[in-house]
Amino acid sequence: MTFTVQAALLAVGIFAAMLALQELGRRLGLRRAPREAEAARAGAGVVDGAVFALLGLLIAFTFSGAASRFEDRRKLVVEEANAIGTAYLRVDVLPAAVQPEMREAFRRYLDARLATYRALPDMDAVKRNHARATALQQEIWSKAVAASAGTQASVLVLPALNQMIDITTTRTMAAQMHPPTVIYVLLVGLALVGALLAGDATAQAKQRDWVHMATFAFAIAGAVWVILDLEYPRLGFIRVDAFDAVLVELRESMK
Repeated sequence: MTFTVQAALLAVGIFAAMLALQELGRRLGLRRAPREAEAARAGAGVVDGAVFALLGLLIAFTFSGAASRFEDRRKLVVEEANAIGTAYLRVDVLPAAVQPEMREAFRRYLDARLATYRALPDMDAVKRNHARATALQQEIWSKAVAASAGTQASVLVLPALNQMIDITTTRTMAAQMHPPTVIYVLLVGLALVGALLAGDATAQAKQRDWVHMATFAFAIAGAVWVILDLEYPRLGFIRVDAFDAVLVELRESMK
């Protein structure tokens, strides 16, 4: 089952559960109303307000974090393209005899980096391509060190290669950076509790307002879906793949 399907099923499940809990809350409220004095519900609004305020704060917190990480991942794609491009250009300062071999190694390295992210969500293929890219990093570094030893070329080439290698670790860690699972559990739990309280609050109305009930459930379920999609921008509808174009253009310029 793909991530897109899983996220959609989760959103649908939250939507259905919130509708059901609103109905349950309304029925409980109607059953309790004849036996409960008006003064007994005086503090209910404070409790409801606290729960909904916490729910709104948690949605804002998780959405802001997901959007921020999404932007960071897009920027890292551009930074990697710049790092590889700079290192590739500085091959020009190495001895002419080693330049063709170095340039071919760069082409294979960039192919492996592109294949690493294109392979998602096939993690076995991702690991294979990542391992191939890592081996090519070592090959490029070793050849550059040997070719530039004792020359001023090392001052230009090696720092650029070091930056090219470092950015791969940064991108890998950025892809794995997500909030703890308990944050999502708390978010969904508060949404369900909020639905129950909202249903209880509507018990005073004579008829059900299905439009408002469905709108509330849809808004929360939609927010959770968008947050998850932003957190995994290589798997869902909201993607950073378009920014891989800078790496593709760089690869074409290496021909």
